[in-house]
Amino acid sequence: MSWHEHGQQSLLAGPVGVLEARYGRPDGDLKGVAVICHPHPLFAGTMDNKVVTTLEKVFLARHCGTLCFNFRGVGESAGAHDEARGEIDDLAAVVEHARLLEPELPLWLAGFSFGSYVAAALAEQSAPRGLVTVAPPVSRWGYAGLGPVDCPWWVAQGDADDVVDPQAVFSYVAARPERPHLIRLDGAGHFFHGRLIELRDRLLAALEEDSPA
Repeated sequence: MSWHEHGQQSLLAGPVGVLEARYGRPDGDLKGVAVICHPHPLFAGTMDNKVVTTLEKVFLARHCGTLCFNFRGVGESAGAHDEARGEIDDLAAVVEHARLLEPELPLWLAGFSFGSYVAAALAEQSAPRGLVTVAPPVSRWGYAGLGPVDCPWWVAQGDADDVVDPQAVFSYVAARPERPHLIRLDGAGHFFHGRLIELRDRLLAALEEDSPA
């Protein structure tokens, strides 16, 4: 499989069987590779989620190849939901595929909601160039015990989120020693209905300002 097969879907080898994945490649030379994680599998989360595809557009616009995938038990991916533990292993396998595809390029990790925790949990081990988390559920999974994130980190959060407590996110970001870059969208809910273009544009502007390369 190569990045030149634009928009190609494939089945990758994962820890408990195949993982359904989608490759994206922008025109021109690649400047990085972004692996993007989807929201909670038990609440209809898939790699086709609109926030995930918005993140895909962000990285394609920044001349990064993109690799979206379905966690175990979703779509054609083998296995069953594993409360984030197995999903972290799934991400590790996909990251390995991404690095085999483009071993010389910087790796980026990104995720929405549940997927944001999976991405953040692997950041210490995988040493990405940057981490982008959208609507992170900081009061759940293992966010409270998350280790150091030794890369630039962006957090996008709507202040009208009805799934994740936005004030908890703002407090968490302020308390993190890394001081992640916060992108606050006033009036935006958890799924950013009607605000996806704004989310894309705000993320692009923040990434350009803080990570121009």
